[in-house]
Amino acid sequence: MEILTPDKYGEYELFVLSHPQGCFTQSVNWQKVKNNWGFEAVVSRDQNGKIVGGISVLIQPVPLVGTAFLYAPRGPVCDLHDMAVLADLKLGVDELAKKYNAHTFKMDPDVLMSDTDFIKIADSMGFTQSYGPDGFEGIQARFNYRLYLNGRGEEELLANLTQGTRRKVRIAMRSGVEVRPVGPEYLGEFERIMKTTGERDGFNTRPKEYFERMLEALGEHVRLYMGFYGSQPVCGAITTNYAGKVCYVYGASDNVHRDVMPNYLMQWEMIRWAVETKADVYDFQGISGNLEEGSHMYGLYQFKRGFNGQIDELAGEFDYVYQPMKAKMVKRAISLNGRLSGIKKKLRRS
Repeated sequence: MEILTPDKYGEYELFVLSHPQGCFTQSVNWQKVKNNWGFEAVVSRDQNGKIVGGISVLIQPVPLVGTAFLYAPRGPVCDLHDMAVLADLKLGVDELAKKYNAHTFKMDPDVLMSDTDFIKIADSMGFTQSYGPDGFEGIQARFNYRLYLNGRGEEELLANLTQGTRRKVRIAMRSGVEVRPVGPEYLGEFERIMKTTGERDGFNTRPKEYFERMLEALGEHVRLYMGFYGSQPVCGAITTNYAGKVCYVYGASDNVHRDVMPNYLMQWEMIRWAVETKADVYDFQGISGNLEEGSHMYGLYQFKRGFNGQIDELAGEFDYVYQPMKAKMVKRAISLNGRLSGIKKKLRRS
């Protein structure tokens, strides 16, 4: 086990980028996006000094309690059934917990709920698994809609779309919609459309500065796509391409010109990027676990389903609690703050 110094981050980045469990949120560059968190990287090496496992850990101090929260988004990066490597990485996290006086360490690996072997290993190591039915109860979505490419080309993938979705992609093409990757100079338009989407669909949005950091930090592994009808931006998306996975992370659409189906063509163009770079999967990211027609997020599922992928149910979050009393205090404070925020929102609306 080794807690890396920054001069070795380049070696670790190459490992994460080439590993099947790699994810952009485990990149050492993700700390530049989450710049209000601390960061450490832990690795496990074999007898020859080669990295065989790693975990990027974000550190959030909790000053009022005098402790910290440790979080590994989509970590660890290793063979999730190798108990020796997992135990080695856990030793490193334990050292970080001492260093930062952490009350809890949380990880949410990209592992299926059906992987009972990993769940048993995590339980034997002292982790507590948690998940909710809707899939949005944790930090990251638990139900992801994914299109596994399996070496297929554009023609085969286009034919694989449902008839309705393929028709809408072609409507956008015939209508003259243009979707292309653009530079950060379009982030103002993206932020505007994102706010429109948030107001329409009832969710909070991130500021332009966050997206600026994301584009700068991830470099060639991220793109800002914009869809234009005429010269007017009508939709946009921020999409990553990292470790064989293309992930649709943020998306937005304006309230105008929806009849020319720009969002369908935007998804298709991002799938084309996945094909061009020989990615293994195009990840549409989160959907709700409630798939009943008429449910709040059914429309989102219906849209993604048209691209004929599959639902992956992930195992959720795994917590290791170092200081139970302080963990409870922090949980209560977060709950109280959430209730106060809800009251403030109601007052602003009244």
